[in-house]
Amino acid sequence: MAGVGAGHEHGVTAGADRRWLTAALVLIVAFMAAEVVLGVLAGSLALLSDAAHMLTDAASIALALIAMRLAARPPRGGFTYGFRRAEILSAQANGLTLLLLAVWLGYESVRRLVNPPEVTGGLVLGTALAGVVVNIAATWLLSRANRTSLNVRGAYQHILNDLFAFIGTAVAGLVIVLTGYARADAIATLVVVVLMARAGIGLLRDSGRVFLEAAPAGLDTTALGHRLAGLDGVDEVHDLHVWTITSGEPALSAHVLVRPGHDCHGVRRDMERTLRDGYHIEHTTLQVDHADDLARTEAEPYCEQSHGPVHRNVTAPDRTG
Repeated sequence: MAGVGAGHEHGVTAGADRRWLTAALVLIVAFMAAEVVLGVLAGSLALLSDAAHMLTDAASIALALIAMRLAARPPRGGFTYGFRRAEILSAQANGLTLLLLAVWLGYESVRRLVNPPEVTGGLVLGTALAGVVVNIAATWLLSRANRTSLNVRGAYQHILNDLFAFIGTAVAGLVIVLTGYARADAIATLVVVVLMARAGIGLLRDSGRVFLEAAPAGLDTTALGHRLAGLDGVDEVHDLHVWTITSGEPALSAHVLVRPGHDCHGVRRDMERTLRDGYHIEHTTLQVDHADDLARTEAEPYCEQSHGPVHRNVTAPDRTG
């Protein structure tokens, strides 16, 4: 007897308000363009690095808007999951871009520390303070959207962190105005480089885990397997796979053997409830069969080609007798 249970909660971006995200995107892009011009006029690498960081902010918001539209498209043809992993592809591209920008800006910062150019401190200070105001406004706009969406929440945190970069640039501008210490601009840029590198590495690491079909970070799959095998009526759980479809959407599949005399469907429902309530895994595919009455040994497994560790119920009857 076989049963398949599936939980299908795919509304990652459901309820998010596109108007608030679009308004924040327009605000950030407009200021970013102005900052590039002012950075060139002031000769400030810190302003240009802030503009590069704001580019990643704009990309994260644009990604959220795109993901909302893609999520509304039902799976079809060969794309059985739809286009849910477009977010992960964009995350990898974004992470790589951040790292490349960090390398370039880091090189320029060191060069300017050795031979500091003339920097217009007042223009740097004024632009950075304006950037703080713009980021606060963009943060408020995103806070009006539905942050239960992982994309919206990620964009919100990204812009919030960008405030630190602008604060650092403002401090550098103030130092230049008061003391004429031009190297403060390069030092502030190095702070931005650290933030960019940290964000880029994090994006590449997290997206890489998804593409490698790794279990969600922090999930102990061995403990999960033991817990499922210990449920009432379960004899064995094998071929247990846990992966992530896209950000915030874990999925699980497993072959479950139920003791003779127990209800397969009842065991499946208990297992789904455990996964949903204890692990927030709602996308599940469970093949549930009754265990044979015949004795089995390690040399004669239920599946000839097992794809992972076997988790057995320690209270199950001895199959070797």
